[in-house]
Parts: sequence; C-alpha cells; structure tokens
Amino acid sequence: MPSANVKSLTDSTRTKLKDAVNQLEPFLNNNSLLTLTNDDQGEEAQTFYKGLLSDLRHLLVFSEVAVEKLGVLLRRPNFDTDYAERVLYEVYHQCVSAFFYPKNECYSEDGRYAYTGQDAIRFRFKPSRDSRDIVLNVSKIFEELRDELAYYENDYMTQRRMQGQK
Repeated sequence: MPSANVKSLTDSTRTKLKDAVNQLEPFLNNNSLLTLTNDDQGEEAQTFYKGLLSDLRHLLVFSEVAVEKLGVLLRRPNFDTDYAERVLYEVYHQCVSAFFYPKNECYSEDGRYAYTGQDAIRFRFKPSRDSRDIVLNVSKIFEELRDELAYYENDYMTQRRMQGQK
C-alpha cells in the first residue's frame, strides 16, 4: 500500500478511535453495575451487565492504546510505513475484533439486518437505554473501521510471510 494512503488511513483511524474513546469513557465513568441493574432485575441482568461493562472496559483500553500508538506515528518527522501497517493490523485484530466478538457475548452482530437499515446489533438481554445507545453508537465507528481496515484482516500477514518477515 502506498505510503500516502497508509498515512491518511492512520490519521482517520486515530480520529475514529478517539471518537469511540470519547463516547465509551464517560459511559463507563458514570455507570456502575449497581446503577445499571437497579437491584430489581435479577441474576440474569447482573450477569449481562457484568459482562457488558467488562467488554466495554477492554474495548476502551485497547482503543486508548491504539490511539496513543497512532499518535506517536503521526507526530514523527519521518512517517514509518512498516510500523504504521503493523499498528493498523493490531487495531483491526484488537479493537475491531474486541467490539464484534466480545468475550462475554452480551451482544452480537446479526448480518441479516445489515442491509435493511436496521441495527445489526442484537442483545442477549434487553439493556437500559444508555447501554443500548452506547453500543449502537460505537458500532457505527467500528463498522467503518472494519471496512477501512479489511486489508489488515488477512492480507497484511500473508504479505509479510511472503517477504520472510514475522
């Protein structure tokens, strides 16, 4: 991939991840397990929100680390294309994958809804309005990142192996 394309992709990826961080952080700072469950929804709600909060915290940390790495790349006087491609690969496999394949499976993407204009995210348990909104809002960001970084899903490592690198 040409250096100019990698640099612009690095910049747009950083901007999108910063937007996701700016949405996730206030939600996680302002909501706790007690505020989300309201003590009256039972054990299913407790399990759901524990998993959801855990998955969102992991996503936040992965995204913050990626924003920092991308920022360092963009601030350097000489743009390092090889390192940028490596970081974009990590963004795809850590941030995008962490969103679409959450460890606790509190939500999942149903591809049948992707082309209907409806939200493709389906929840295992009916979440509170704030919880639903945060997941759906950041899903748009991670869908765009997935589309833009699709090359890094498989082709990047194949290219590196062919060049004899790890």
